[in-house]
Amino acid sequence: MEHLQTQGISLPKLGLGTFRMQGDACRAAVEGGLALGYRHLDTAEMYDNEEAVGAAIAASRVPRKDLHVTTKVWNENLARDALRRAFDTSLKKLRLDHVDLYLVHWPAPNMNLPEIFETLMRLKEEGRTRAIGVANFNIALVKTVVEEIRAPIACNQVEYHVMLDQTQLRQFLTAKSIPLIAYSPLAKGLAASDAALAAIGRKHDASAAQVALKWLLDQDGVAAIPKASRAESQQANLDALKLRLDDADRRAIAALPKDKRCVNPSGYAPAWD
Repeated sequence: MEHLQTQGISLPKLGLGTFRMQGDACRAAVEGGLALGYRHLDTAEMYDNEEAVGAAIAASRVPRKDLHVTTKVWNENLARDALRRAFDTSLKKLRLDHVDLYLVHWPAPNMNLPEIFETLMRLKEEGRTRAIGVANFNIALVKTVVEEIRAPIACNQVEYHVMLDQTQLRQFLTAKSIPLIAYSPLAKGLAASDAALAAIGRKHDASAAQVALKWLLDQDGVAAIPKASRAESQQANLDALKLRLDDADRRAIAALPKDKRCVNPSGYAPAWD
């Protein structure tokens, strides 16, 4: 599988998202994903499933060096001491001595960005996270973090799919050599039922969802973390890597409306770009 190289880590372009997966069902899904070959796992403090993900990692016996594990701090815990406590709790639940990537999950009103990233950079210096990054940050916030604070951001994780235009953000991140990690890459199921994507899929003996996922993964500097709990869905996402989309396919995808945001950032983030 192709990897993205960013801030000293090697990130598999296709990961396994775990949002809204909990308990034994989450553990079973992650164990199954690891058995199929997934090596990029995405979780978060807010998901309340780090214990299940940690149990699955322990049960899988996949060598730690072969795994990429991302978790995130919720925006209620961004003060220095609270952030450290949240990190310690996440690490304990995951049964790990370090994570590969630790993200600020959502911006918060009146957050102290210099303090946040000083704390994150200290965690990195201590070897407890190999890299740090952000999620759901708009251009203005990323610009502040990288140009004023000069924090070594390894990614920005945001909603991105065939039905949402992220051109401006992606171009800005590319100029800064920061990967975009796409969550909700199948538009919360909308991609699977889209007629234009289904038509492209029939041409390649693939599903509409596989077409949508491959369109993302074909882009430089973009990774994707579709949530998939069933083995069939996990395998289908892996099989999407084999697709070869052509220029006609990409033109048809470009013609789709690009205004469908599935996650509403209001209440979490400042004014959205």
